[in-house]
Amino acid sequence: KAQAHARPSRHLAPQLPPKHPGKMGKAGQARQVFRTYGKTKSASKVKSTEKKTPGQQKLKKGLVPGSVLIMLAGRFRGRRAVFLKQLASGLLLVTGPYAVNGVPLRRVNQRMCIGTSTKVDLKGADFGKVDDAYFAKNAAAKKGKKDEMFSKDSPKSEMSAEKKAGQKTMDDAIVKGLG
Repeated sequence: KAQAHARPSRHLAPQLPPKHPGKMGKAGQARQVFRTYGKTKSASKVKSTEKKTPGQQKLKKGLVPGSVLIMLAGRFRGRRAVFLKQLASGLLLVTGPYAVNGVPLRRVNQRMCIGTSTKVDLKGADFGKVDDAYFAKNAAAKKGKKDEMFSKDSPKSEMSAEKKAGQKTMDDAIVKGLG
């Protein structure tokens, strides 16, 4: 029989060119758009040497040496301490004084404290020697084997006599300022 109307085969369908040649990926993939900023490729990359190093952190409003702070976190949360100075790392150097409320000379992040309007006279107190290196742990304490770690004979880490004497001399001047 001769067919009056011949159907075209599915396999012989005409191939149309894609609408956006070269921009489509595989099925189900989203198109990626690569943006360049600047005229050259090197302009868009930031070298690690060009990054700024952060400077000293700004002090909270109202914090001056001698201010009384309320500590919000850590072992001494809720305690009041006297702000002595800001260290190079940006942390605050505070003390209780230890003889008054048991807060030793310590570093505190300023986000973890609230400044009060109460001020203490710091005349005669010398804490120029205290810096971030003062709080560094000695290297001998860090090294050790696993067996030594759990042994009962391991020595307890205690404050050196120098630090205890320094704490006492600094606190004496501050206690006088408390009145």
